[in-house]
Amino acid sequence: MFELFWTYRSQVEFKRLKSDLSLKKRYKAVKKTIGLLSNDPHHNSLQTHEYTSLKGPKGEKVFEAYAEQNTPAAYRVFWYYGPSKNQITILAITKHP
Repeated sequence: MFELFWTYRSQVEFKRLKSDLSLKKRYKAVKKTIGLLSNDPHHNSLQTHEYTSLKGPKGEKVFEAYAEQNTPAAYRVFWYYGPSKNQITILAITKHP
């Protein structure tokens, strides 16, 4: 199991999804994705893959996990390993770029 850290940006977006009733379905999908990430970042349903056009603050590899699929502007969770072993930092929660 991984301990999760959140950037300010990811915290703000997660709280916005949670508080907006019109985004309830998206919030639930993102919440499920975060739970799966903390247990197994490479769970098949996350379709985790490296996102090569983005790096972490210290040059870490950034990964993209799917929160939604086959949905217009589907949400993704961007994350990287660290800052220490068995830790993951949630970098951003956003619509598919």
